[in-house]
Amino acid sequence: MASLVRHVTIDCADAYRLAQFWAQVLDGKVGDDDNPGDPEALVVSSGVSLLFIQVPEGKTVKNRIHLDVQPQDRTRDEEVERVLALGATLVGDHRTPDGKGWATLADIEGNEFCVERSAAERIATESSTATA
Repeated sequence: MASLVRHVTIDCADAYRLAQFWAQVLDGKVGDDDNPGDPEALVVSSGVSLLFIQVPEGKTVKNRIHLDVQPQDRTRDEEVERVLALGATLVGDHRTPDGKGWATLADIEGNEFCVERSAAERIATESSTATA
């Protein structure tokens, strides 16, 4: 039998604070036994579980792995605005005039992630391309 990914683990400076941010992004929940000041905190959501581990060293280079977030009930652009309001920052805008592309953001500790088009937006773009 093959292995399964149990959760994605992210090193950070403040595990509980970063978990709270990602719980809001993913409409998830911080573990019931996780509290401010804990060296680790778990976020459980319908898509993926994220485990945040406090480490002494800070982030110094670009992530070697990152998360791609796809909104479920809003557009990519609405999701970008929502997540920016939660405290993320825009790192790179790769959205194109034809509606394709993505936005690269950084969370409150500088970890990069991308916001992609929703499934509905992908279908709409494919449909308009097929009829053109």
